[in-house]
Amino acid sequence: MGKTVNTSLDTMVTQFILLGLPHPPNLRTLLFLVFFIIYILTQVGNLLILLTVWADPTLHARPMYILLSVLSFLDMWLSSVIVPRVILDFTPANKAIPYGGCVAQLYFFHFLGSTECFLYTLMAYDRYLAICRPLHYPMLMNGKLCTILVSGVWIAGSIHGSIQAILTFRLPYCGPNEVDYFFCDIPAVLRLACADTTVNKLVTFVDIGVVAASCFMLILLSYANIVHAILKIRTSDGRRRAFSTCGSHVTVVTVFYVPCIFIYLRPGSKSPLDGAVAVFYTIVTPLLNPLIYTLRNQEVKSALKRIIAGRGTARENK
Repeated sequence: MGKTVNTSLDTMVTQFILLGLPHPPNLRTLLFLVFFIIYILTQVGNLLILLTVWADPTLHARPMYILLSVLSFLDMWLSSVIVPRVILDFTPANKAIPYGGCVAQLYFFHFLGSTECFLYTLMAYDRYLAICRPLHYPMLMNGKLCTILVSGVWIAGSIHGSIQAILTFRLPYCGPNEVDYFFCDIPAVLRLACADTTVNKLVTFVDIGVVAASCFMLILLSYANIVHAILKIRTSDGRRRAFSTCGSHVTVVTVFYVPCIFIYLRPGSKSPLDGAVAVFYTIVTPLLNPLIYTLRNQEVKSALKRIIAGRGTARENK
């Protein structure tokens, strides 16, 4: 049954209060520094990958690295939607967020998050073609087609974010206005709605949980075929390089999808564990991406060394 409440304009909320992450008061300064450092490292790390890919001619013309640079760009913005607001929670600043600000945060989080979800699937498809269909790869995944697919991923993400934001905020919110979470996300905001949220929870389950789980299964299927193909490679060096390239993607995909599926396949859950899991995939994963891709990807490391060496040579010539 829906809730029967007074939803006149004078009782509608104009702002929400984000209660943030539960923490002991004596750790406030330490947590402020931890999340601030995480944010700075996330931005610098992803920017470094972005610049490296586009500065190195051997990388920026290859679909794999075009997709990697798009992932870094997404991570920079996804982190910026969440982390600065979390940092403010550890200061004496007002915890209120305007109604419109809450709408914008929810929209951009789901727009960028779902775009990244689809991008991971596209990256798995790219690796599948490169390893399982190497002779046809230049035709099946060239620069032009890659650009079209990436554009489709962005459009799909935008549509997804719009649907979620519209469905969430079409409901009346007449109080209370305290969001028991560290950002405006669907499950936490829906608990404050003065109306029946059954349809919203169903859409959240299908449009986020099931879609994310389906993408994850497609990725696993791609990598099952990839592993089968790699095992047929005769040289141990060839197998090692193939596993190294794919290992980075599999690691990142796992730390992104598993927490996401855990939260959105249980839209009615009020478990305190949800907040800890959400911190991992919204704040920690964007930091892990540049670390994993630079530490495990030999071509990216080599490109970085060439760029650094080139700048060092330029300074000596001056």
